[in-house]
Amino acid sequence: MPNALDLMLRLLVALVLGAIVGLERERQERAAGLRTVTMVSLGSCLFTIVGAYGFPNTDPSRVAAQIVTGIGFLGAGTIFLRKDLVRGLTTAATIWAVAAIGMAAGTSRYFEAAFTTLLILGVLMVLKPIERRFFKRPNEAQVSLVVPRGEGEVEKVRAALAAIGAFPMSLRIHELSETDDRLEIDVGLPHNRTTSELLRQLRAVEGARQILISRDLVEDRIRAGN
Repeated sequence: MPNALDLMLRLLVALVLGAIVGLERERQERAAGLRTVTMVSLGSCLFTIVGAYGFPNTDPSRVAAQIVTGIGFLGAGTIFLRKDLVRGLTTAATIWAVAAIGMAAGTSRYFEAAFTTLLILGVLMVLKPIERRFFKRPNEAQVSLVVPRGEGEVEKVRAALAAIGAFPMSLRIHELSETDDRLEIDVGLPHNRTTSELLRQLRAVEGARQILISRDLVEDRIRAGN
């Protein structure tokens, strides 16, 4: 049985390494940020210690196996589906990997825990710009505007979007009155185009008013380097 200082060191290492990964997740404003990721690492470390030394004549690998299984429930809470696109898989995988860091620290595998932390940071920070550069996907925006009712109004909006490379992914039309319709459009927007450009194009549509654009601005800050 390790002494108290050794056990405290293991827990401290798990906390610090988990916090390092958590800081990166917090910077990206993900669902699982600094506190969540740190707690996963620290909790996994303690579970590993208790499984190894808290119950004599038991197999510590059984507790480790339950950590791997149980952490999946927490990771699943960060995954959601929006417009046929799955979001949060990277965050869930990060939680799962950080649990392994905590388990490594709990068994005094400090080198493996620290090196894995560096590898995780490399995946999260280095591979993401590469992925964006070579596997570009359009950003998304939700647009709502009121237009006069007419046969060519939808085509006018479509042409305004096409002028900046944007395109409608889905379209909903609501009748407001005998003369006006409200268009709700999910728009695919190229990475080199901004929300301001999209708004300018929609304002150029004859008769368009009450224009509302909602968009995930986190992606804009990442692209701007802030």
